[in-house]
Amino acid sequence: MTLLVVLTVVAIAALIAELAIYLYIVGSQLDRVGAKLEGCGEVVWDIKRNAEPIESGLERINSTGRVVAGALPLLYGMAEGIVVGVTYEPAPDAEPVPVRPAMKRRRTRLNEAVGYTPEGM
Repeated sequence: MTLLVVLTVVAIAALIAELAIYLYIVGSQLDRVGAKLEGCGEVVWDIKRNAEPIESGLERINSTGRVVAGALPLLYGMAEGIVVGVTYEPAPDAEPVPVRPAMKRRRTRLNEAVGYTPEGM
């Protein structure tokens, strides 16, 4: 019975040691995450400070956007009219002409590069 009690105490001590190590590792990782979040928070506040001058002109930007958005249907209709008027349609009675080569015989220099000279060249 004493051996069983001693082994139980050792098992409990090992469990407590493992939990302490686990908590230490998790705590150090959380400290690193917290430091990085603090840096991110400073960047966010910098962005907010830089965006404050823009906020005053935002109403003018929005009104200009509304004007442009209101003109889009008119511009789209005008563009459709332009495209319909200039769409290319080939003449139906014209026959396609075959393409003629620019030169009669094509000569390759690859044979000469490797030291081969075929007959008749």
